[in-house]
Amino acid sequence: MILYVQNSALEFKKVVNAKEQVVSGMMYDITLEVMDRDRKKVYEANVWEKPWLKFKEFQEFKLVSDAHAASST
Repeated sequence: MILYVQNSALEFKKVVNAKEQVVSGMMYDITLEVMDRDRKKVYEANVWEKPWLKFKEFQEFKLVSDAHAASST
């Protein structure tokens, strides 16, 4: 899966952590590991969903870690 953020194509690697909270709908807090070219990055995303209204919205999407990817052998 490719995510497009601020003119960058981020390749989704894995969900590092996720939790949900009941609000007026559901709030999902998700930590994602992605690759941006040769750099591994970790983002936190907050998504608010109201399924009865067919509503889904990013509340926040922020970079929390940026490091060179280690080469795998």
